[in-house]
Amino acid sequence: MGRKSGFTGLIMAAARASATAARQMEVQQRKEYAMRMRLAKDKVREMAKLEKDNAKRIKQEYIEMCQSEALELTRNSVVLFNYLKLGIISEGLRIKNPFSFEILKPKYQAPTFAISEELKSPLVEPNELSFIARAGKKPKLGFLLPFLKRSWEKKVENEKKYFLQQHANWHLLLQERETKIELMKKKFELEKSDYEHAYNIKCQEIEEFRKKYLSVEDEAVKSYASLILEYCQFEFNWDIEYEIAYSSESKELLVEYKLPTIDIVPKIYEYRYIKTRDEIEEKLLKKSEVDLCYKYLISSIALRILHELITRDDINAYSIISFNGFVQATDISIGKAVTPTIISLSVSKSSFAILNLEKVDAIKCIQTLSARVSPSPAEFIAVKPIREYNMVDKRFVLEEDIISGLDIRDNLMDLNPFEFENLVSNLFTKLGLQTKQTRTTKDGGVDAIAFDLRPIIGGKLVIQAKRYKNTVGVSAVRDLFGTMMNEGASKGILVSTSSYGPDTYDFSRDKPIELIDGQGLLYLLDSVGVKCKIVMPD
Repeated sequence: MGRKSGFTGLIMAAARASATAARQMEVQQRKEYAMRMRLAKDKVREMAKLEKDNAKRIKQEYIEMCQSEALELTRNSVVLFNYLKLGIISEGLRIKNPFSFEILKPKYQAPTFAISEELKSPLVEPNELSFIARAGKKPKLGFLLPFLKRSWEKKVENEKKYFLQQHANWHLLLQERETKIELMKKKFELEKSDYEHAYNIKCQEIEEFRKKYLSVEDEAVKSYASLILEYCQFEFNWDIEYEIAYSSESKELLVEYKLPTIDIVPKIYEYRYIKTRDEIEEKLLKKSEVDLCYKYLISSIALRILHELITRDDINAYSIISFNGFVQATDISIGKAVTPTIISLSVSKSSFAILNLEKVDAIKCIQTLSARVSPSPAEFIAVKPIREYNMVDKRFVLEEDIISGLDIRDNLMDLNPFEFENLVSNLFTKLGLQTKQTRTTKDGGVDAIAFDLRPIIGGKLVIQAKRYKNTVGVSAVRDLFGTMMNEGASKGILVSTSSYGPDTYDFSRDKPIELIDGQGLLYLLDSVGVKCKIVMPD
């Protein structure tokens, strides 16, 4: 009975121990599970934090990118605005125009002789001994076994024949290669000769052009001026066009130059990124600021072009430069394309030379030069050019010389002074003025009085006609100005069959005086249907 109880106790103890171990294992498993859960939660929290930080970083980077874009847009707008308003002239003074006769000549780049790698690789001459060696060494037992000796000798003989064939082929290939190289050399020499011939012709053409320019030939001077403008570069682009007229008689150069429209001027002065709306906000410039910038732009371009042309005229081919700046646009009020002249000025080289372009205010400067500027260039309000293209372009005169018949009366120089004054008076009548010719004596220096009956802009005009052979001096325009004062006229017009000197243009520049030279007179006469010519007497 005691032994049984002891056995039962052992079983009970084992069961208790097993249960305890099971409980301990369960506890350990729960702890491990709890730890795993904590680790998983920590991982999830860490991932969520990383995602949040990453999202925050991405959002910040996006904001910074938008802010940077806004700053860049602002910077570009401000830089362009300041350049258009104040940078055109300083750019021209800083960056030298690279044009010269030398750069017109093509760079000498004659073709070079080159042989292909195939023809350059050497052709190795076959060696007879190397072929004989392929037959092997002479058999040592040949004296005992003659058939071995004969077999070897046969092989040697065959190898010698094969060598002769290969050597003949090598020689043929060598001759073919030399022939190809010789043909290539002849072709190269022909190409080089053609290139040098074309190169020399081009250089000769440039030299001929240079000689014609130095001889002050009209077309050469015009071409020279065109090339100066061609090499005049700006930091912004527009469809640049221009025409040039030149008169060697009056030493006048006229440029009709296409200007950019006001659309080139930035309308926005600041870009700001608004985070709450996630958009870039634009702050517009005032219309008055845009208009003022545009006036500075067209004034600066005019001065820049005059500067380029004047500083590069080393032979003094022209004494006077006239500039007409026009735009090509669509007038939305009429829905049609228009090309109004919005700025016009004429200046002598001597007057321009006294300007200090580094410090001038472009608008005030052209006002000093008595330029005509549109009161509203943005709206394409035109001004009357100081000098018309056809009044300077000598081709117009040449055409009239061809059209004119053999009637001696077609030559204005054959008219007597009274007839010439009468012609001028009739011309202005046909142009729409009420004109009265004065008496030939005691006229007080007045050849004709004309009245422009248009309100506001009309008035009394004094006209003087000079049938001159030589250049009209400044005294004539001084006399005209004095006559205007005496007559109380609003404008004076001096008409001549010849040309005017630089001093004459300088004196009349800031006065209500219009000078019409011989070519301008022919142009005006042609516009009313009168065909004439001016042939100066010897």
